[in-house]
Amino acid sequence: MLFCRGFSRISRNPRTILLGFILSRPTGPSQSLLSNQYLNSTLKVCAGRETFSWSLPAFLGIGRQIHHQSSSIIEEQLDPFSLVADELSLLAKRLRSMVVAEVPKLASAAEYFFKLGVEGKRFRPTVLLLMATALNVHIPEPTAGGVGDTLTTDLRTRQQSIAEITEMIHVASLLHDDVLDDADKRRGIGSLNAVMGNKLAVLAGDFLLSRACVSLAALKNTEVVSLIATVVEHLVTGETMQMTTSSEQRCSMEYYMQKTYYKTASLISNSCKAIALLAGQTAEVAMLAFEYGKHLGLAFQLIDDVLDFTGTSASLGKGSLSDIQHGIVTAPILFAMEEFPQLHAIVYQGFDNPENVDIALEYLGKSDGIQRTRELAMKHANLAAAAIESLPESNDEQVRKSRRALVDLTQRVIMRNK
Repeated sequence: MLFCRGFSRISRNPRTILLGFILSRPTGPSQSLLSNQYLNSTLKVCAGRETFSWSLPAFLGIGRQIHHQSSSIIEEQLDPFSLVADELSLLAKRLRSMVVAEVPKLASAAEYFFKLGVEGKRFRPTVLLLMATALNVHIPEPTAGGVGDTLTTDLRTRQQSIAEITEMIHVASLLHDDVLDDADKRRGIGSLNAVMGNKLAVLAGDFLLSRACVSLAALKNTEVVSLIATVVEHLVTGETMQMTTSSEQRCSMEYYMQKTYYKTASLISNSCKAIALLAGQTAEVAMLAFEYGKHLGLAFQLIDDVLDFTGTSASLGKGSLSDIQHGIVTAPILFAMEEFPQLHAIVYQGFDNPENVDIALEYLGKSDGIQRTRELAMKHANLAAAAIESLPESNDEQVRKSRRALVDLTQRVIMRNK
């Protein structure tokens, strides 16, 4: 191949380039954003994998320092998951009971990723429960008839239902994606399609979606129903966009970001908005909740794109380089293409040929693709934090604590290594 003969190879092992060379290369003037804006950051290389350690004040310093209603936002480090741990446990039990089916085989398939030890971090329910506390309007003290308590309990139960619905839709999308991708691993264990077959995996996903629809209808809120229905449409649209991309579309950052919104960010953004609507919040507050979820979701996926190149199968629970090996072009490669236009030829050819994967990795190793993707993720994380900062002020300590936890989650999304 003429291209290969004319290309100066850095190494015969692109993985070594990716996990070594690009992590130790010097930072030039065009790469100064991290060093200038994150003075309190450190870069560590552990077992061939990069990890960043950010202090919260440094992270929130992208462009401007965020002061969310008081300086206490940077005074107290919170564990967002611990704030809602009891509710998450309750949700997990409820989810397991909701996916029981009359046919034992279907029940076994539907509960596959809801079982203890396999249920994951429950990231989305955590965000939604924190958002519920962060946005809930103050309900007067209960009267003699206990009306206040009833309203509070009913609202929280309805918001918990949104968290449950979101998790069922999310898991359903994972089951369907694994079938489409012919995946053999998910969350560190065998994928459902690998264990029980494609047909049962598809039916299990459909069953979860039907259960989610039943719970959604029970809320009797047409605006919320419309929001979540749009999410399901977006999931299908995003997956179709990924499967049917032309060569030109594969090289478009705009197309990639739109697809990423549909596949990843729409679910959490519209669910956050649903939480606000159930709380009776204004359109402006509901839009801020939407913006938080949107930018958090985009940041989450951008870091996923980085980890697909820099992570290990042990930490990710899936094989590294899975996207590019499936012919999926993500942000790091798109940024590398901006620096090395000759990479377009490889992307046009596709990655059915393993040698094209190696060549793409070599170009990525020479480029700023990984760093620029991290920077873009940080930009979206900062926009998510800014949305929380823009919420109407509150003197309620629980509200303020939940808002601090939501801001903290934007940092955790950027720092994660799995």
